[in-house]
Amino acid sequence: MSASIIGWAHTPFGKKEETIEEMVVAVAREALAHARIDAADVDEIYLGHFNAGFSPQDFTASLVLQADPALRFKPTTRVENACATGSAAVHQAAKAIAAKAARVVLVVGVEQMTRTPGPEIGANLLKASYLPEDGQTPAGFAGVFGKIAGAYFQRHGDQSDALARIAAKNHRNGVENPYAQMRKDFGFEFCRTESEKNPYVAGPLKRTDCSLVSDGAAALVLADLDTAMASERAVLLRSLAHAQDFLPMSKRDILAFEGCSVAWRQALDKARLTLDDLSFVETHDCFTIAELIEYEAMGLTKPGEGARAILEGWTEKTGKLPVNPSGGLKAKGHPIGATGVSMHALTAMQVCGEAPAGMQIKDATLGGVFNMGGAAVANYVSILERIR
Repeated sequence: MSASIIGWAHTPFGKKEETIEEMVVAVAREALAHARIDAADVDEIYLGHFNAGFSPQDFTASLVLQADPALRFKPTTRVENACATGSAAVHQAAKAIAAKAARVVLVVGVEQMTRTPGPEIGANLLKASYLPEDGQTPAGFAGVFGKIAGAYFQRHGDQSDALARIAAKNHRNGVENPYAQMRKDFGFEFCRTESEKNPYVAGPLKRTDCSLVSDGAAALVLADLDTAMASERAVLLRSLAHAQDFLPMSKRDILAFEGCSVAWRQALDKARLTLDDLSFVETHDCFTIAELIEYEAMGLTKPGEGARAILEGWTEKTGKLPVNPSGGLKAKGHPIGATGVSMHALTAMQVCGEAPAGMQIKDATLGGVFNMGGAAVANYVSILERIR
C-alpha cells in the first residue's frame, strides 16, 4: 500500500449537542489543519455514515463540502458497511491513492444515535443482521450477540469471568482517553456481578458487556508516498485486508469469526509480519464476547481458549499484545459510521507517540486495527506503521 495518514481529528464521543453537519464540518477542518493541507489540494472525499434511520438527513456526503468552499466539486462518496462503515471509507480512500486516482483524500466518519428513542435504536441496529433469521430477536443486536455468547458458553464453558475482565480492562483504559464517552474504572467485581445498575441485557451479557450508544465524528487525511514524506508526519497503511462473509449466521460457524481470521491472515501476510510483531491492537469490542472470540480469530490463542489472553493479562496495556488501549467501543463509545475512522486515528496517534499520556503504549511502532460490520460479516484489518 502506498497511502499514509498525515493528519487526523476526533471529537469526544457521547451525547452531543452538535448536529451531524456541525460535527462533520468541525473534524474535516481540523484534520486538514492538522495535516497542513489546503482544501483545494484534496482530490477526493469519502464519508462513512451508517444512519439506518438515526438521522433524518440521509444524503450526507456533500455535508463535508460545507467545511471549505474549495471542496466544492470534489468527487465525494458516502460509504456504508454496517459497523465497519468507517474502515470501509478508509480502505476506499487508500485504494484511490494506490490506483493513482488521487494524491490526497479526506475521510470523515460520523454518526448521531442518541437523539433516537431506545426502541428505535434497537430496530435500527438490527438492520445489520439477517432479518429473516434475526428480525424478531429480543433486545435488538444485543440479542444477536447474546445468542452468540450463549452458544460459546455451551461449547466452551462459562466465560463470565473472562467477559468481566475484558469489560473492566477496557473501562480502565478508557479513563485515560479524553475522547471516550465513559471515563470510569468500574472494576472487575462490578462488571462480573448482576445488579440493578448492571442487569442482564441478553443471554449471559450484562450491561457492562455492551458498547455504548454514541454520537461523534473523526476524520483522516490520507496522502500518497511523495506527499506524505514531505509532511510533518506519515503513518503508512502497511497492509489492508477486507473479507466479507455470508450474512445469515446459519450459513457459518458463528463462533469461529472466520471472516475475521481470513482478514487478519491476509493483512499479516501482505505486511510480511506476524501477530507477535504488533505493538498493540484496536479491535471491535461491540460486545465483550466479540473481543473474546477475536482473540482466537486473530491467532492470539487457539479456538476455545480466548479466555487465557485476558485472564493471564496478555491483552492489558502492559501485556504482550495490548488490546484496546483506547478503551475500545466499550468505553469510548460506538457511533457507527465514526468508529472505524476513530480506530485508525487513535492507532496513528499511538505509533506517532502522540496519544494522550496515560493511553500511550511505550515504544509503539506497529498497530493493528480490526473493525467488524454485523456479526463478523464485514471484516476489515489494517496494519499501521509510522514512516515519518
